[in-house]
Order: sequence, then C-alpha cells, then structure tokens
Amino acid sequence: MKILVTGGAGKLGAMVVESLVKRGHRVNVFDLPQVNFSRVSNLPGVQLFKGDITNLEQLKATCEDVDVALHLAAILPPQTETNIKKTMLVNTIGTANVVKALELTSSAPLVFSSSVCVYGRTYREKPPIITSHPLVPTDNYSKSKIIAEETMRSSRLKYTILRISGVYAAEPFEFPSPVQFRAEQRVEFIDRDDAAAALVASVEGGAEWKTLNIAGGESWRMTGERFVAEVFIAFGVQGEVNYPSDYGYFDWYDTEDSQQLLGYQMTPFALFKKKLAKVFET
Repeated sequence: MKILVTGGAGKLGAMVVESLVKRGHRVNVFDLPQVNFSRVSNLPGVQLFKGDITNLEQLKATCEDVDVALHLAAILPPQTETNIKKTMLVNTIGTANVVKALELTSSAPLVFSSSVCVYGRTYREKPPIITSHPLVPTDNYSKSKIIAEETMRSSRLKYTILRISGVYAAEPFEFPSPVQFRAEQRVEFIDRDDAAAALVASVEGGAEWKTLNIAGGESWRMTGERFVAEVFIAFGVQGEVNYPSDYGYFDWYDTEDSQQLLGYQMTPFALFKKKLAKVFET
C-alpha cells in the first residue's frame, strides 16, 4: 500500500514509518520543513513532503493516490496550554484540512491519533473507561482533540479513531514538574513500541469505523505513585516528583476490543521495566 503519515518525522511517527517500510509499504511522510527528517529520509519507498497541515494545497499534493492516511501531526501539552490560537489552528483546522485534502483527492481511509484526554477527569468513576464515555473538554488539548474527532465523524471518509494514553519509551527521561497525575490516581500508560504497533496495525486495516482505546493493558494498571516508584527502581536511583493538587485525565481503560483487533500489547509493564533498566546498565 501507499500510505500518508502526517507528523511522520517525529519520534513516534518515524517508528511507524520504519515499521511500515519493513512491512513492504510505500510511505509519503509529511512534516514541517524545520523538522529533522534524518530517520526516514533514506528509507526505501519513502517520499518526503515538507509543509504545514494548515496549508490545504500542500496537503493535497501528498494525498494523491494514497491508499490510507495516518494523521499524527499535532501540538501537544504543555505547548497547547500556552497558545490556544495556535493549538486550534494546528489541531482542529489542520485536521479538517487533512480530511478535506483526502476527500478532494484519493478518498483514502484515515486513521486519527486522538487521546484519552477527551474523557476528562474520571477519577470519581468506576474503571475501566469505555469509548462510549461522554467527551468532556478540560483544557485546550482535550478541546482540540474533541473537535478533531467530530470532524472525522462528519467526513465522507472511512475513519479509525485511536484514543491513546500516555506513551513512555525505554530511554532516559525526566518527569515533568508537576507530573500529570495525582499520587493516588489510577494510571495506565503504554510502551512507545506498542503504541507504534497499534498505529501500524490500524493502518493496515480491520478497524474502520472504530473508536478504540489504546493503552498498555492490565499489567500497566496502577497508581501514579507506584508508577513513579517503579520507574525510579528501574533507573536505579531514588527520586521524587512534584504531584499536582488536581487530578489529571489519566485512568484505566477498556482495551479489550483494540487488543483483539490490533494485537499490539506486546510489552507488559515488567518487560518495560527491564528495558528501562537495561538503558542504565552502561
């Protein structure tokens, strides 16, 4: 297949592009001109398009003759909370432009990377959170994702919406200050490799017209405090984080349907810890 990936030069996007190429697909990578394209520029079957999703004409050029599109390009927190105008321009109008560009050219199905933030703060509710849960905007990011989802559902395209939880990679990182969850809050994150696997599987078909939660699975279900403690154990250090006074939007999620359709949960939390610890062995 020929696949369009917006935001395909970013960390997660490049992982997806690399995997798609290994699986024999051709890929159009669309990303901002100033982004580093080095991870994907020399891959066979990859064509680079440097542009901005707020520019419809630039998008149309990369949508011609594609069989399916994956829309990853977006502004993420905390940047979303400092500039609402830019957030809405990129995350909502940009998404609408991707939809329109596809409708005007190939009419290819579209896979959209959304977020569990659309459920709002669910700490008072009984888990796991299901996809029919009401959508509740709590900040600029969640508002933009909810509007973008509505654009998907009102389009003429076949679509798949993936509501992805917090993504962590087995590489050195620092927790933000404050972290995005309370110590006692339920959290269920996902390994970046598994998130990429879910995106690849959804692009290859079988989940059209579906809205799915994407998270790590039962072994990743814990409190924020335990997650932080386990990460520091894997790092081999003692550490502390600054917890916020308010609950964030993370929780435990119903991923039974997404796992059955996409088969992406290959990294239980114990394996993630081993991968994380291995990074710090040297």
